[in-house]
Amino acid sequence: MDLALSTTLHTTFDDALERTREALAEQGFGILTEIDMQATLKAKLGHDMEDYRILGACNPPLAHQAVEINRQIGLLLPCNVVVRRDRTDTDTDTDTDTDTIIVEAMNPQLMVAVTDPVAEDATTRLRAALAALGGHGDLT
Repeated sequence: MDLALSTTLHTTFDDALERTREALAEQGFGILTEIDMQATLKAKLGHDMEDYRILGACNPPLAHQAVEINRQIGLLLPCNVVVRRDRTDTDTDTDTDTDTIIVEAMNPQLMVAVTDPVAEDATTRLRAALAALGGHGDLT
């Protein structure tokens, strides 16, 4: 089973990030946390890397259903969504619209053993959010 649902966009990083937030919101997900891995690794380790954000997305009704089924499911919440610049993208001019941005969402089917109907609903919603971005990738 794949760890992620994924789509690829050809746009700026900031545009992909904003479009991802909007697509998730349209599917009932709010962003609880946002981690800027690029800034964090630079500050803590002096390491340079490509743009990389982790969005902690939560759909409250789905989270409630999952926790009612199994209290330990909180270990897998929120649903992480990563927006990252493809590290093989050789275009270093961040002002162009030709950046390759990968948007990946945790595959909720990983929770299927304990929350089958909730995982299916979350998968449907996350696939719809990624499809709404208009990119191309593996949404199966």
